Amino acid sequence: MRAYEIVAGSTGIDGLRRCERPDPKAAEGQIQVRLRAASLNFRDLAIARGQYFGGALQHNTVPLSDGAGEVVALGAGVTRFRVGDRVAGTFFRNWIAGAPQPGPRVALGAPPADGVLAEYAVFDEQDAVTIPPHLSFEAAATLPCAGVTAWNALMVIGQVQPGHTVLALGTGGVSIFALQLGRLAGARVLVTSSSDDKLARARALGAAAGVNYRATPDWEKEILRLTDGRGVDIVVEVGGGGTLGRSIQAAGMGAKIALIGVLTGHGDVNPFGLMTKYASLHGVFVGSRSMFEHMNAAIAANALQPVIDRVYAFEEAAEAYRYQERGAHFGKVVIRI
Repeated sequence: MRAYEIVAGSTGIDGLRRCERPDPKAAEGQIQVRLRAASLNFRDLAIARGQYFGGALQHNTVPLSDGAGEVVALGAGVTRFRVGDRVAGTFFRNWIAGAPQPGPRVALGAPPADGVLAEYAVFDEQDAVTIPPHLSFEAAATLPCAGVTAWNALMVIGQVQPGHTVLALGTGGVSIFALQLGRLAGARVLVTSSSDDKLARARALGAAAGVNYRATPDWEKEILRLTDGRGVDIVVEVGGGGTLGRSIQAAGMGAKIALIGVLTGHGDVNPFGLMTKYASLHGVFVGSRSMFEHMNAAIAANALQPVIDRVYAFEEAAEAYRYQERGAHFGKVVIRI
């Protein structure tokens, strides 16, 4: 089969290469999936750069966690799927429901689990879900990491309610899903970006207001103004140490801050503001299969369409990586397989 690998020791996108691999075969309890599309996350750049958990790859690995396709073969004993079903793999292996188990967790696209930037993949039947019927493979390929992360942050941890105010930092995959899902839940969503054009696109999707953090470096003050001094109920915090302090200032009484990313690096943050606001900080690392299934039900019921910035051909995978790296995207970057 055609595939891509990140080569061992890679420190950048140049470590991505085309290769040929044997078609993986479904063993007992597994499904073989003909993949049709995959999407990129910031995590995938970190893996290629050798900056993900564990450092540089020790052996060649098929990248990307987010993909969708159709089931083409079943291993013995499979009961959850049939040949022809349209499916996506879950980000984590063996996290079905409830709280994650302590210790290391295996996720697609990083050792020891090959990812989905290939023509075929094999999943345990417990580690896959049926995708919403109205979605294309390209749209469904955006869901496993970014979509589930946003769902976990808003619906599970944030317990968002109609009338709540959500603050989404940036306009990448997780943040745009947070905007869409927050609006489905009846929340007022505020968005930050360095681009007025992206803020206009966010408002067209239903954002109540946007703040350009380059034009307004003290953007937390503008968020407070937009909320009449009350602050927001939920922050989708994808920046990390460089933005967390401002997110705490923008948070309202009893707010929940979902810490998801480290786009702005690490840094020292005084958590005192959490105490005085009775607010809380929650780490979010994607979510379980159950969360994925609940999210898909909501997406199907509301005919929600994920926001795709660009779709690249399989042969253009390196260009897709470079576009993601530039940070120019709004929503998700997808590779058609």
